[in-house]
Amino acid sequence: MSRIGRLPVTLPAGVTLEVSGQQVSVKGPKGRLSQGVPEGVRVVLSGNQAVLERLSDDRSARSMHGLARTLVRNLVEGVASGYTRTLEINGVGYRVEQKKRYLVFSLGYSHPIYFELPEGVDARVESPTRLTVSGIDRQAVGATAAKIRSFRRPEPYKGKGIKYLDEVIRRKEGKSGAR
Repeated sequence: MSRIGRLPVTLPAGVTLEVSGQQVSVKGPKGRLSQGVPEGVRVVLSGNQAVLERLSDDRSARSMHGLARTLVRNLVEGVASGYTRTLEINGVGYRVEQKKRYLVFSLGYSHPIYFELPEGVDARVESPTRLTVSGIDRQAVGATAAKIRSFRRPEPYKGKGIKYLDEVIRRKEGKSGAR
């Protein structure tokens, strides 16, 4: 048995889960999400818990067991509390501002970068150098934060660029360190 897959997913108050074939739909206070469950795994509801069971013991079903449980847990947690990812901008003159559904970045290029937020993802500019991306879909929030980070990745000498708030940049010494 998969150590992750055998754990039940507890549904918090106000969250309902519906299963139709291989499709799982979750509705909660923040919204509604649905996800397909991989073949070889089925979702069984028992009270306020969802248990994922393997249909067989072949290799593909075993490998999908833990993944399916994690996908269902992400849906439940997303509609219950949502996900956030905070980004920090370091560098002289580097900043971000929000204009409706667009984020405008000044990152040392000859032009500003306009980024339209995808559907279901929101952003809040806390300061010109700090940005919080939030939403109910974990994959969409993570992909949006990664896309924003890719505009100017942090460099190892001065640490300039866009980084996650909890990310640690390994710094290099530079030319003067050789002496």
